[in-house]
Amino acid sequence: ELENQLTAKSKTLDELKQSLASNGSAEQTPEAQSFRIAELCEMKDSIVNQVAQLKASMESILEQWRAYDEIYAEVSLMTTRYLYCIDQCKPSGEEASLEALKKQLKTLQ
Repeated sequence: ELENQLTAKSKTLDELKQSLASNGSAEQTPEAQSFRIAELCEMKDSIVNQVAQLKASMESILEQWRAYDEIYAEVSLMTTRYLYCIDQCKPSGEEASLEALKKQLKTLQ
């Protein structure tokens, strides 16, 4: 997507160069035209550099999100397992009270 935007901007810049050359040739000196073209080239280079920086930044962010998704899935699975084990290992209310009574009986004896 970024490359498509860059391509579109490059085409627009090229059209501006052609338009400037054809429309402004009678009004501007060749020196002024070449100066303006140099300015436009600098602007294009700046845009290319910004797009490259943005692309690198976005790739880094996407990699971080991938890592987050993997870790989240792992933690979610471990949490589910933990909750299942807790649910399976926990004694019911009657068993807990029966065990408590047995311990109290042993203590009293």
